Amino acid sequence: MNSHGPTITTVSGQLVDIFNQKIFPGTVHLVGGRISRIEESASAPESLILPGFVDAHIHIESSMLVPTEFARLAVVHGTVATISDPHEIANVLGTRGIWYMIDNAKLSPVKFHFGASSCVPACAFDKSGAVLDAAEVAKLLDDPEIKYLTEMMNFPGVLQCDPEVMAKIRAAHERTKPVDGHAPGLCGEGLRKYAAAGITTDHESFTYREAREKIGLGIKCLIREGSAAKNFAALYPLLGEFPEMTMLCSDDKHPDDLVVGHINQLVVRAVAHGQPLFAVLRAACVNPVLHYGLDVGLLRPGDAADFIEVGNLEQFPVLRTVINGQVVAERGRTLLKHVAPPMVNQFKTSKLSAEEFAIPHPPFSTPHSPKLRVIEAIDGQIVTGQLRAFPKIENGLVVSDVANDILKIVLVDRYNDSPPAIGFIKNFGLTNGAIASTVSHDSHNLLAVGVEDESIAQAINLLIDCRGGISAVGKVNGEKTETVLPLPIAGLMSDREGHHVGQEYARIDKLAKALGSQLSAPYMTLSFMALLVIPELKLGPCGVFDVGKFQPMALWD
Repeated sequence: MNSHGPTITTVSGQLVDIFNQKIFPGTVHLVGGRISRIEESASAPESLILPGFVDAHIHIESSMLVPTEFARLAVVHGTVATISDPHEIANVLGTRGIWYMIDNAKLSPVKFHFGASSCVPACAFDKSGAVLDAAEVAKLLDDPEIKYLTEMMNFPGVLQCDPEVMAKIRAAHERTKPVDGHAPGLCGEGLRKYAAAGITTDHESFTYREAREKIGLGIKCLIREGSAAKNFAALYPLLGEFPEMTMLCSDDKHPDDLVVGHINQLVVRAVAHGQPLFAVLRAACVNPVLHYGLDVGLLRPGDAADFIEVGNLEQFPVLRTVINGQVVAERGRTLLKHVAPPMVNQFKTSKLSAEEFAIPHPPFSTPHSPKLRVIEAIDGQIVTGQLRAFPKIENGLVVSDVANDILKIVLVDRYNDSPPAIGFIKNFGLTNGAIASTVSHDSHNLLAVGVEDESIAQAINLLIDCRGGISAVGKVNGEKTETVLPLPIAGLMSDREGHHVGQEYARIDKLAKALGSQLSAPYMTLSFMALLVIPELKLGPCGVFDVGKFQPMALWD
């Protein structure tokens, strides 16, 4: 296991009892990494002791860090456990990827809990590096290391009673393991049918009304605030209204954001917004542990000694993080050491030329020029809109229209050599150059947005050279520039130390914005533009895809 700080046998302070909703001076006694007894006393130090924070739904891979490195950053912010969906690496490497994450996580004291990925690929129209059918999912669920069935993203499959989808859900129920949900915008009869299938959580609500309806059907609401999707502002009142039906989660957290904070940030914001302290702490610490049946301590006799000490209950400055009685972080400093991870990957794409991204303008016979179907990216959301726009034509080719911020978006299959899929997208704002990434939910093919075909090819080829990563190319202040952050582990994660990855990501994010992007997180937003189960319009291997109709569409309307 990753090395850490000292083992403690007692700790005194103001104990925060979430279950009984009281704070009292006392001493916690520890034996063998568990709490043997708790003694109330007349006085104690002013520091507050409470259960550690739990991220109720996160894809560790989206931090671009392996679990051991994610842990080194997260413990500083009071995180002691996560509910981790490994379907990013599962889409690249199948079950081998899931076990890679589990094995690496065992080297850290942080309590990572992984599930069986339910949607590999996310739907039949996608192309990933592996396929997990119902039999393979059932085999995973048989293992005690696998705690739940991960988010059932193929909600159309549930509504249509797809045999494979329903067999996966049934396998989890037969083993009494929870089933996570994923139903953005679903309401009414469709939502009732989805809930009746035995879905227990959802982290995709982006309106208060949507979340209320789901809670009314017994689906617990995970309030998400990640690097791209930010739903906290719309949903935080639910914490006080439904304290037993809410949890807090990141879903996807980029490394530069993780350096700054984690679930602790949401706790601070919720309390500042006037939500009841114990309701907030119940969502942040208790509900995930109870829902998933985890061996994570909640500051009770007999529990694992997992807790944090904070300086106050307004800003929650973390003084110490303790897991199984061992100090893992202290006053902003991680006590966990970097562990060099082994390399795994799957990458079979040859380099491409700019000519392969050219779109000839078809000789339409209609009296009026047809319009393009255009994906509308929305800052702070992973859902998209869809627009219609007249094309810009140069030398008989359809090209990016910078003046109207309608840029070319391309998807390249990273598992086989095949022609790229090409579409158009609005709101990325690039005025020249291109950005590209192999972090492209959920199949993690190569995805790029750019102005010139030459720049798009250059950005993609940089990633082919390093077998995965994120890149940017273009001109800044008249000077040509290019940069790449290699992600050699499955094209998703770095083998480097977390602060270094955070700094490098911040640098390339800054370059993307210098090229004109106004998005708060251009790479995170880009990563969701190929996710064919998130409304409305996306780009898949089959081309432009209408999620509502759940079918590929022609580029031309």
